[in-house]
Amino acid sequence: MTSSAQLDKVRNAEGFIAALDQSGGSTPKALRLYGISEDAYSGDAEMFDLVHAMRTRIMTSPSFTGARILGAILFEMTMDREVEGKGTAKYLWEDKKIVPFLKVDKGLADEDDGVQVMKPMPELDALLARARDKGVFGTKMRSVIKVASADGIAAVVKQQFDVGLQILDAGLMPIIEPEVDIHSPTKAEAEVLLKAELLKNLDRVGDRQVMFKLTLPEQDGFYSECIADERVLRVVALSGGYSRTEANERLARNHGMIASFSRALTEGLSADQSNADFDAALDQSIESIFQASRT
Repeated sequence: MTSSAQLDKVRNAEGFIAALDQSGGSTPKALRLYGISEDAYSGDAEMFDLVHAMRTRIMTSPSFTGARILGAILFEMTMDREVEGKGTAKYLWEDKKIVPFLKVDKGLADEDDGVQVMKPMPELDALLARARDKGVFGTKMRSVIKVASADGIAAVVKQQFDVGLQILDAGLMPIIEPEVDIHSPTKAEAEVLLKAELLKNLDRVGDRQVMFKLTLPEQDGFYSECIADERVLRVVALSGGYSRTEANERLARNHGMIASFSRALTEGLSADQSNADFDAALDQSIESIFQASRT
């Protein structure tokens, strides 16, 4: 079992987490940005084959290594597939020294009280057991906060920690992700409410640790208390729709936060690039995010 080496890497190493976890709803957009239009495939099976090929191209690129990347977040179907003849999670750790995480949420419920909580996850225990068997270190789950609603934000954070404790009990490291929509008209106010709820709910963790994945805040250094809290292993930032340039600039001003970018990581990659051009573009992207994560 490699979890102690993986824990040490996540806690202490420089770098960032690559989010390669677009799921059913966001896959067509990810492929479109990669230059594969929806008329290039028919049905989900072909779509997921194409997105696995895209992710495999990223993961097997010479620039995609543990030297600058701490971890990678996988979609369930990516975890269940292979890269170069190995289960994806094992490939990432054994061949690249990148710590594997798994997206476990089943998507968002409809908006209520200014937020979207996660849909129920009745199969979660079975999924966590399977992830552990495949060598996964931790998990990620996302809720969305649209406006500064005290009751809504409290409900989001409570649910995140309820599920986070279940994940801890299963022996995995939860990344708690209550995303604040970057287009929220009350983004700064929502962040004030969110931070208070996060700090309050940390009392439920006891002597264990969780991770946070948070929207880049309006006030630089806003989450420094969370970063300093010994119950928080790491605070990572989502790009949330910001361009890579803006996401990096915001991240560099938030000391101690590291990136966990998805779309901003793959910005500029295209299916029709030669391998040399693809690797050069990915290397440039990784380097810029790595440098922004070092501040």
